[in-house]
Amino acid sequence: MNGNAELVPKSVTSEPVSQTNSASEAKMEVPSEPSSPPFHGRGIGLIERGFKTMLSIRKSKRSLNKEEGKEDTGAWKGKRLSLRFAKNSENKPTICNGVEEVGEKIEAAEPILGKPLSVMEINELIQKKQLLEAFASIKYLEDETIAERDAGKYVDNPQEFVRKSKDVDLLYNSITNTIQSIVVETLEQPTVEATMLTSLVTLIAHEEAAHPNTASAAAPGSDLLGKPRKWREEWRKAINESARKRVLRVPMALKEEDSSWLDLHLGFLQKHLSEDLVKIKFSVKKCYPEEYQVCDTYVEAFHKAIASHLQALSHRLMEFNELHTMLDWVANTYLSELFLGHPDLKPEVKTENLSLLLTPTDWDKLKNSYIVSAKGTIRSYFENILRMESTEKWEKEDHPEVKENLYYSSLSFDIQAIIGEHMKMSRAISRSLEIKMLELCLAELHEFIPRFGKKFSAWSTAQDSPIFAPYFAAYINSFHDLVSGLKTVFKVNTGELEKTLAGLTRNFTDIFLDKLRTKSQPLFKKILTKDWILATERPDSLASAVSQFSKHLQHMRQPKGQELLHDIHKYVVREYIAQVIRPRRKINRETRQIVSNKMSQEARILNDMFIDQGSDSGWLLPAIHHIANILGEDRRDKIEEHVKELCEDYPDISKNHILAVLALRGLGHTRRMAIFRQSCHTPKSPDAGEGSTLFAEIDAPVVISCF
Repeated sequence: MNGNAELVPKSVTSEPVSQTNSASEAKMEVPSEPSSPPFHGRGIGLIERGFKTMLSIRKSKRSLNKEEGKEDTGAWKGKRLSLRFAKNSENKPTICNGVEEVGEKIEAAEPILGKPLSVMEINELIQKKQLLEAFASIKYLEDETIAERDAGKYVDNPQEFVRKSKDVDLLYNSITNTIQSIVVETLEQPTVEATMLTSLVTLIAHEEAAHPNTASAAAPGSDLLGKPRKWREEWRKAINESARKRVLRVPMALKEEDSSWLDLHLGFLQKHLSEDLVKIKFSVKKCYPEEYQVCDTYVEAFHKAIASHLQALSHRLMEFNELHTMLDWVANTYLSELFLGHPDLKPEVKTENLSLLLTPTDWDKLKNSYIVSAKGTIRSYFENILRMESTEKWEKEDHPEVKENLYYSSLSFDIQAIIGEHMKMSRAISRSLEIKMLELCLAELHEFIPRFGKKFSAWSTAQDSPIFAPYFAAYINSFHDLVSGLKTVFKVNTGELEKTLAGLTRNFTDIFLDKLRTKSQPLFKKILTKDWILATERPDSLASAVSQFSKHLQHMRQPKGQELLHDIHKYVVREYIAQVIRPRRKINRETRQIVSNKMSQEARILNDMFIDQGSDSGWLLPAIHHIANILGEDRRDKIEEHVKELCEDYPDISKNHILAVLALRGLGHTRRMAIFRQSCHTPKSPDAGEGSTLFAEIDAPVVISCF
């Protein structure tokens, strides 16, 4: 039964069995029972062959004796004979669901008139499924044989006794096989033959009444003569065998033909067996007395058959999806309203007392196989993420999205979706499986992150792509989201993962800064060159080159974006100053004024750019302006004032830094030293400053002589 199927009861009309007593009848009246193929058991072949060979002699001999009028113990003499079963006038038949209730004690069977039947004739009755009449004749033959044995008739001819005992045993076995056949056909035929089943119940009751003494001793060579045939037990065995065969006959495609073979097979199993259970509830059950507990018997039989079938399937080599299908079906489908718990089967079909469908050992083995298989599946999902990032984004230079002013990468979402989906699937099966799945996902994630970082680094260093900086920012954002999601959604301790991501972030940042240096260093080297002084380079060239990288940081999640922007801002000012104070030839007065003006102009452009992008490092702005003012000033007192302001704003500046700036101004050694002593009385050492530093990170040239 699939999730959308409805269980529709099939009604089968049946009449109660009626047996008419008549002294003039030649035989016991039995219900008309349609013929159907016999049960294909091992015994039926032996019986058929035995009847055709040894039993034909019995028929000829018996007919000859009757014609000669010989009298013998148990001879019929043309009189009416009857089988004497235990009789209790108080034990009246009752009616249950339109079926005659058969108690433990049965009233006397209908009398049998006329000559006794031969073994072959009894067998013909069995083949026609006229079992009540056949049983009466077999019981007579059995009683006759026992009476003759007790009278000592076979003392001189024990072989005859053995032969007659075997006749009885073969006939009873034939009825046993026919009972099995009837039970099997109950579910295989389109409709239920109610008359046949009620006759079967009556037959079983007659046999139980006819053989009540289970403790009587058996004569040598006749272990089963007069013993109970346990047909009710055979009835249960037949139900178990029927259930087993019906489960095995459920369609199952080959894995090579359909990858969904197991899902389809379990769906067919639900559908076919649900139909069987509906048939049992609405048609079969009413043919049996309540004591038979028909629904419980069938449910238990199907349960055992399905358990055995699933155990065999679980030993197959299965892939991840197949293992999940199996686990989920056992844990969530089998007892649910989709199958045994369907409302249309209640209350007759009870599931409360059913044993485990799979043993704890098989269940644990299946779960362990699921986790082992999941390892490869999770890894393949992560590898697909990496492949998609590489082929669909980096190689195609597809710019990342901007969401809420932040560069967005689906990396974190995809990873959390994989983890979340597999945890959800596992949680539906068991809590312990969910925990194991989370542990597995995190272990695979710890291995995936370095692989991802290595591939992105290799791609970014191999080529100069304009989308590197946007994706660099997007991945840093995604790392933050990943850690946050694992903490809040999955309640994971992310300590180790954060260390891994921190290392990856540093690696990406180094690549970012290397690319920035590669782009900016040629422009820094042009400062104070002839072309730079003659203004052949645009004043915003440096700012434009730097902006190609720094502008993307405003779309990086804070505080990381702000911190990196601050580092770039400082890097630009630091590299600018380092290039300016390098020793070079003397600059004349006119050139110094041009240099001063251009330095101030570029400083404003750079500062405005960084502030617009969100930099909070405005304290870096005066550094270049102070140096520009010193270069463009002619008056000594003004130079001293500018130097003093430079020392106050940047206490980490050293003596050599100041002397290098004054040397650029073109002052001699004596004047440089005098200005230094006058303006910066106690300059701090490069490593003694507090707070932000700038000059401590700039190598100060040693000026040996003046220009």
